[in-house]
Amino acid sequence: MEPRPRSFYILTGFFVLFLLFLYGPTLTIGILSFQGPGGGLTFPMRGTSLHWFRELFEQQAVGDIWGSFRRSLVLGLMVMTTTVVVSVIGGLAFRKRFPGSTVLFYLIVTALVIPSILISLGVGLMFDQAGMTVHWSTSGYGAQLTWTLPFGLLIMFAVFNRFDKSYEEAARDQGATAWQTLRYVVLPIIAPMLLGVALFGFTLSYDEFARTLLTSGSRNTLPLEIYGMTTNVTTPVLYALGTLTTGFSLLVIGTFITVTTYLARKRARAASDAGKGLV
Repeated sequence: MEPRPRSFYILTGFFVLFLLFLYGPTLTIGILSFQGPGGGLTFPMRGTSLHWFRELFEQQAVGDIWGSFRRSLVLGLMVMTTTVVVSVIGGLAFRKRFPGSTVLFYLIVTALVIPSILISLGVGLMFDQAGMTVHWSTSGYGAQLTWTLPFGLLIMFAVFNRFDKSYEEAARDQGATAWQTLRYVVLPIIAPMLLGVALFGFTLSYDEFARTLLTSGSRNTLPLEIYGMTTNVTTPVLYALGTLTTGFSLLVIGTFITVTTYLARKRARAASDAGKGLV
């Protein structure tokens, strides 16, 4: 076996340092959240316990944290659903060129390069000037869609650009209507990608701070509530909250990956069974 070149070990070391830089803060917060009752915000740790997690579940200890969590969860589901539906519709629309399609595409992408705080300010001012209430479920919802929709649309553009139209042609040859073709052929094939768009939409909304800062009104979402806690909470209860929210995010991602893997295997089995039937 040939020895590995020196560059391999240099690049491996660089990659390890990158991982430590990427996940080190999260691991540090997770470790410090398990301190004893006398624990502080820095090392060394003062005992180990679940004390700060118990404190977290006392409403008076952390303000409106559970209300903000519910708002972020509902808002994330709203944004996720809208992103999936609009992305599919947009992807289908862009399968054929139409007048103004190029301009519309660049307008969609432009939303990604405009500073988030400016969009938050603009949406908040627009609602205020129009006499509408600035609220997380209206202005906050709209501001977050300017962040999630471009990602969802770009994914759908890539998906439909590689989509084999022969499946649709075969369905139409069998007498399927346009709706039946979409429902029974197109959507099942792109289902794993739709789950990816849904995951993008939910996680981007759930973690979004800048575009919600000036559009949430008097009720904070979870990122805003955590930011507010950093100014007045000086105990590891803040780290306990970070650990739980990180665990929740990983649970969501794991669920989506599990469902996506299941759908992919189910589709592979169906294709295999169909091939055996032809034989």
